[in-house]
Amino acid sequence: MNKYLDTFKEQILAHQESILVVMSQLLLIVVLFFVAWWIFNRVMKRVEKKFKDRPFFQKNEPFFLLFKKAGHYILLILAGMGFTRLIHIPLLGKIFYVLIILLFASFINHIVSQLLPQMQNKVAVRTENKVDDIVFDLLKRFSSVLIFVTAILLALDIFGVNIMPFIAGAGVAGIAIGFAAKDTLSNLIAGVLLILDRPFEVGDRIEVWSAPRNSATWGDVIDVGLRATKIRTTDNIVIVIPNNEIMMRDIINYTSGSEEIRVRIPIGIAYDADVDKAKEIINRVSLELDWVMKDPPPKVVVKSFGESAVDLEARIWISQPRKRMDTISFVTDRVKTAFQNEGIEIPFPKRDIYIKESK
Repeated sequence: MNKYLDTFKEQILAHQESILVVMSQLLLIVVLFFVAWWIFNRVMKRVEKKFKDRPFFQKNEPFFLLFKKAGHYILLILAGMGFTRLIHIPLLGKIFYVLIILLFASFINHIVSQLLPQMQNKVAVRTENKVDDIVFDLLKRFSSVLIFVTAILLALDIFGVNIMPFIAGAGVAGIAIGFAAKDTLSNLIAGVLLILDRPFEVGDRIEVWSAPRNSATWGDVIDVGLRATKIRTTDNIVIVIPNNEIMMRDIINYTSGSEEIRVRIPIGIAYDADVDKAKEIINRVSLELDWVMKDPPPKVVVKSFGESAVDLEARIWISQPRKRMDTISFVTDRVKTAFQNEGIEIPFPKRDIYIKESK
């Protein structure tokens, strides 16, 4: 009996010694961790103080913050690896690796969130394109979701969860949602194509084919979204057009590429009127506007011979596309007054009726 008691005491003493050894090693890891943390912060503070005035670091202020965070993550990972090796618990090891994945995903997400605004500023300055803001806004929204969904899938795989049924189920659900919301998806795809193809940008003036009756048929693009595009007409009416409808129609852009456009104004005169004098009057009236270009100068041509009039057409280059309707209105109004003062008739349809009297 005494022999068994002595053996049991020896085992307890042996376990106590091993526990004390493990506890001392864990304590040593903790001490080393905090010492390394303190030394790393001191070194980083000196390096930042020495190099922060350099042009590269002035332009990239988050660099030191990212480098410091990367160092902290490395120290945490090393300390965690030391803990898991000393404490042989499989579940604890899996939890530790899951935490590493989540920390790594958080670090990548932080880097992406810091880099995207800087890239956006550089691209916006070079391209002077407002549609680029939409692309970077989409990247900001979906990059975080993509990073953390990938991290969660990897974490589930570490715990032994088979992720293939989730992926297959997501595929089936995606197909079902695609059939149920095909119009919405069609608009989303058209929105992406609009952003990539750039037939117009925010601020451009384009033709609006779906404007209400007896209202302005053109307006300025105020927003290009994934589902629809918003256009504010010259009557201050906001029209929301699905992107899919825009992609299936001709897009008439008055301000893309160049600010100079040519306006055509039809004007009719009588057959017995002086055509050269009428052309001179139209050219003189056109040049009264500040935005009408003198080079190339306004030009008036004989378009055709109508039933009751000689059809002229004034072709006027203007430097402000948004003044197109103002140009047409002004020239038409002033030409009528000038024709009346100069004795040039603006004809209208006439019918001569002959009454034949039978004997």
